Amino acid sequence: MSDVGFGISGAAVTRAADAMLRSLGADEVSLVFAATGVPNDPSVQLGLVDPGVVEVSFSPVVVRRLAAAGDGPRIRQEFLLGGSAVAATVVDRDVASAQALFDSALGVMHDGKLLHIESVTTEYFAGTAYLYRVVGVE
Repeated sequence: MSDVGFGISGAAVTRAADAMLRSLGADEVSLVFAATGVPNDPSVQLGLVDPGVVEVSFSPVVVRRLAAAGDGPRIRQEFLLGGSAVAATVVDRDVASAQALFDSALGVMHDGKLLHIESVTTEYFAGTAYLYRVVGVE
């Protein structure tokens, strides 16, 4: 049975996902990106100047601690990000897609810890990306 037959719009799906995230915790995380637009100076090209980072905040987000796998990472967390916030960030950062956004991130900042992005899974309903599951590891 097709989801499209229910007459649910993409905007309604993303609003419902955002409401769900707010009701389940409404935490906040940041994606960390390398800063761009540094001057074309020889010291920058030699790596003598740290260009810095840019943090982009996402809220509401639900954070879940995942079980660590045997001798794997000590910390594994799942971050549930709303599709509307991710879509807005894709436009703001002028990237081609949500996957390109996550691929360009240095990691996820949560509670003062920078976690490496292990995986990103997109949830779709009625052809709309309404939820992103981002797994971060230490």
